[in-house]
Amino acid sequence: MVHIKKKKGVIGILTGGGDVPGLNPAIRAITIRALREGYEVVGIRRGWAGLIDMNRDDKESQSQNYQLLTEDIVNKAGRTGGTFLHTSRTRPSHVPDVNIPVFLKDKYNKKTNDLTEEVLRNLDYLGIDYLIPMGGDDTLSYAVRLHHEGVKIIGIPKTMDNDVPGTDYCIGFSSCVTRIISLTHSLRTTAGSHERFLVIEVFGRYAGYTALIPTMAGAANRCVIPEYKFKIENLCELLTQDRLTNPSKYSVVLVSEGAVFEGEKMIFENHEKDMFGHKKLGGVGDLISKQLKEISPQYNNGRRINVINQRLSYLVRCGDPDAIDSIVPMAFGNLALDLILEKVSGRMVSLRNGKYDNVPIEVVTGTKKTVDVNKYYNRERLRPYYKSFNYKPLFIMTSDY
Repeated sequence: MVHIKKKKGVIGILTGGGDVPGLNPAIRAITIRALREGYEVVGIRRGWAGLIDMNRDDKESQSQNYQLLTEDIVNKAGRTGGTFLHTSRTRPSHVPDVNIPVFLKDKYNKKTNDLTEEVLRNLDYLGIDYLIPMGGDDTLSYAVRLHHEGVKIIGIPKTMDNDVPGTDYCIGFSSCVTRIISLTHSLRTTAGSHERFLVIEVFGRYAGYTALIPTMAGAANRCVIPEYKFKIENLCELLTQDRLTNPSKYSVVLVSEGAVFEGEKMIFENHEKDMFGHKKLGGVGDLISKQLKEISPQYNNGRRINVINQRLSYLVRCGDPDAIDSIVPMAFGNLALDLILEKVSGRMVSLRNGKYDNVPIEVVTGTKKTVDVNKYYNRERLRPYYKSFNYKPLFIMTSDY
C-alpha cells in the first residue's frame, strides 16, 4: 500500500478524453466536500493512463501519475478551463504494444493488450475506496468494465458534444455552444463584407447537438448533422435563398464534423485510430465549401458564390467555463459525494428534465444518444424544428433511454 493516511476512506478522481471547461470546477467541488466529510482525495493524472503507467516499485513513477488533492490546490484551479489533472484517450482494456509502459513490456507483448489487472492492482495500492471518472461515453464505458470488476464507481458525464446517454446535460456543452455562437457571429462581418457563404465546421462525431442548438439560437441559417445524410444541391439552394434575402448578402451553415453527404461515408483527417477505435474526423467542411462554390452558379443566375470556410476545432473547448459549466459541475460533484455517503456505487450523476438525479452507469454502454431527427430536425429545410417547447429541458433535446 502507498503511504496515504486513511480517514473515512480514499476517493480517486480522473478526467479522460477531450478537455472541456467545467472539469476543474467539478474536481474542486468533489475535493472540498470530500475533505470536509473526512475523506482523502487522490487525483489520477492523465485519465486512465495514470493507472497503467504507475510503477508500484518506482516512487518517482508514482508521483508522476497521481497527486493528493487539497483545498488550496483545487481552489486555485477551480475557476479555470481544461483539467489540471491532465487527460488522455487511453483505454486500458485495449492498449497497443507501442503504448505499453517499459516496465510492463515483458508481461504484455501482444499487438493489443488488456491491462485491467494493472489498473485494479494500482487502485488497491493507492487504497482507493471510490473512483470518480469524468468523461464521455468512451471514458465511462471503461468505468462500466471496472464496475463489473467490483470497483466502486460514480461517473460524471463530460463532453462538449452532449452525447452521453442517461443525462440531458454533460459538462462542457454550454461553454462549447456559447463559443460557437460567439465565433459564428464574429465571422459574420467578414462573410457580409465579401457577400459569401460562411461554412463553419464544429465538433460532433455521431451527434449533431453542437450544430443544431447554435442554429436554433440564431447563429446560422442552416446546419447539417451526422444523423441525416444531406444533399449538397439542397444545401446550396437553401443557402442561396438565405443569402438573397439577407440585406448584407451572405448566409451561414454550421457543419458537424461527422456530417455525411448522401450516398457517401464520413470524412476522416487520417486513418489512424485511437484506443477506442475512432479515426480522427475533420475535413467535411472543406469538401462542402468546395462543392458549394462549384455548383452555386446553378442557383444564382449563373454567377458563382465564393465561400469562407472555417473549422472552429479546439477554439470551442478551450478557455474558462461559462456560468452553466461552473454551476453544473459543482452540483455533479456534490451529487457524487451524496452517493458515496449513502454507500451507493455503480451510478452516473445526471441532469434530466431540469432536475439532478443519477442513473445506472451501464446506461452509457446500453444505447447511443443522438438527435431524434423526427422531433428536432427539418430534413427538407436543413434546420431545427421550432415548435413545442413546453416542458422541454434547458437545451431542448432530452435524453431518452
